[in-house]
Amino acid sequence: MRRAYSVETVRAAEAALMKRVPEGALMQRAAAGLAAACGDLLRRTGRVYGARVLILVGSGDNGGDALYAGARLVRRGAGVRALLLSPDRAHAGGLAALLAAGGQVADGPDAVDGPLDLVVDGITGIGGRGGLRDDAVALLRAVLRDRPRTPVVAVDLPSGVEADSGEVHGEAVRADATVTFGTYKPGLLIDPAAEHAGALRLVDIGLGPELPEPPDLEALQYADVAALLPVPGAGSDKYSRGVVGVVAGSERYPGAAVLAVAGALRGGAGAVRYVGPSADAVIARFPEALVHPGPPSKAGRVQAWVLGPGLGDGRWAEEAAADVLAADVPVLVDADGLRLLEPDTVRTRTAATVLTPHAGEAAALLGVAREEVEAGRLAAVRELAARYRATVLLKGSTTLVAEARDTPVRVNPTGTGWLATAGSGDVLSGLTGSLLAAGLAPRDAASVGAYLHGLAARHGSDGGPLSAQDVADAVPAAWRDVRAG
Repeated sequence: MRRAYSVETVRAAEAALMKRVPEGALMQRAAAGLAAACGDLLRRTGRVYGARVLILVGSGDNGGDALYAGARLVRRGAGVRALLLSPDRAHAGGLAALLAAGGQVADGPDAVDGPLDLVVDGITGIGGRGGLRDDAVALLRAVLRDRPRTPVVAVDLPSGVEADSGEVHGEAVRADATVTFGTYKPGLLIDPAAEHAGALRLVDIGLGPELPEPPDLEALQYADVAALLPVPGAGSDKYSRGVVGVVAGSERYPGAAVLAVAGALRGGAGAVRYVGPSADAVIARFPEALVHPGPPSKAGRVQAWVLGPGLGDGRWAEEAAADVLAADVPVLVDADGLRLLEPDTVRTRTAATVLTPHAGEAAALLGVAREEVEAGRLAAVRELAARYRATVLLKGSTTLVAEARDTPVRVNPTGTGWLATAGSGDVLSGLTGSLLAAGLAPRDAASVGAYLHGLAARHGSDGGPLSAQDVADAVPAAWRDVRAG
């Protein structure tokens, strides 16, 4: 599992570790890891010996890490120059090491001529706030203007992004790779900052024993998901595997019901009960589904409900929503169901509630602009979970899962841009609902559902376009992939 910690926690862990190791040891460990990562990247496109490397150096320890790494690259035969944003405030030890190794300091961007094989971003570190300053923006543009394909490696965090929130206020470096030290930072895993980070490489500097539990953010990996997947035993039947009820679809949107049922069936449910006006469409596609005209409370036993995809907002929808939310089983609410919610109704439920909004729906629930949610996804998902006392799965380029109680927010690492297609969210709702019905805790069901959904999209897409039905059909392959490890 990938774990991420806030700047405050990282600083405290570093301070504790520095009391037990020689002075400068942490910076040297970081520099060694950074130099190794830069060397690996240079070897992919050529070689380290004779490579032309430019280091952009700010005034903090981040710049010191970059300078010490530059000295190591010089000793491996690279030609390294440093551009100092604040020459009088550059890390003295790092600068001395670079010069002693044979590196150079460039007087300004105009002094950097010819092609470059690598640019190292050591402008600001995890303590940076509010985007790049104007002088840093001008420097970056001058360096990369005529070298658009030169790879950029960020030191610990792309300069200009917010380490704790993943927000980007103003200009920020767009790196091809980021080498981070000790632990991941939330901004490396959450958009929009994550879009600036590129490929991630974690360098162990010995910080692990000093980091507390739980982390601020975590991302499940294959082994974590495999351990959570429900697997039927020899004595299982359809009821013990979980029966999920689906209240979705309308005369205008019958396909939403079909896709939600598809996600539920592919998600391992023992049976799916469908309630709504799209029964004919559901049965035509999935004859194994159990259909009922309603109300939901009369449809038969279920272990969880999925409410909302394509439901519309008529009287039947309102009555069905009230009926489902009164049930004493977990309920997942998506799409049109979100517009029918009353906060007090959700807060007073005795069973779990999972909300699955996209940014626009989250904005409506919070009473803010969509742009505010997209710019501050971590803050938005936490606020929604607290306000509704529910588990919230905020869909998007990085899907986040938060609970009202003090547990780490989870960020989903799977997916593809091709997943932005009509109906894919309906599949996710059914899939996650089936995991709730199988007995997974709400946060686990939402996290595993998002993981499988994104992985299924990768399988179904294989680099090209796909439909929501393709995603549903690929869920079993994703499931097997995770189980195989």
